[in-house]
Amino acid sequence: MQKIKPFLWYDGNAEEAANYYVSIFKNSTIDGYMRNGSEAPNEEGSVLGVNFTLEGQEFIALNGGPHFTFTPAISLFVTCESQQEVDEIWGKMSEGGKELQCGWITDKFGLTWQIIPSRLGELLGDSDRNKAGNAMKAMMGMVKIDVAELERAFAEG
Repeated sequence: MQKIKPFLWYDGNAEEAANYYVSIFKNSTIDGYMRNGSEAPNEEGSVLGVNFTLEGQEFIALNGGPHFTFTPAISLFVTCESQQEVDEIWGKMSEGGKELQCGWITDKFGLTWQIIPSRLGELLGDSDRNKAGNAMKAMMGMVKIDVAELERAFAEG
């Protein structure tokens, strides 16, 4: 059991969101449901919350109602090992979502994700600050991160 788990607040669609995320990420599972009892304001037996795991990270999704919504001030950072993985996850997350700058995307439930290739960190952290700066400049002009374009910009440094 993880000591710290992200707790995500949804307006009645926590189960749908959890199933959606589990369908996108490999090694992911729905781990259990919390149901409303007779004393709850929602229908008895309906889903109050969902415990789920994405790539080893445990989450809790709650049907908390319309009182709170997500903002990009909190995002989930996804490290991708290839452009193919970036493209695959990006394609699924963009369905009904909103593409933002620099690899950020807000999904159809309002949760913001950063879909980032591991190569980006390597390029930005390079000891040649001119090359790293070129990669940063290229990244700042992107929506979805393009590793080949980053590599081209880096090489120009």
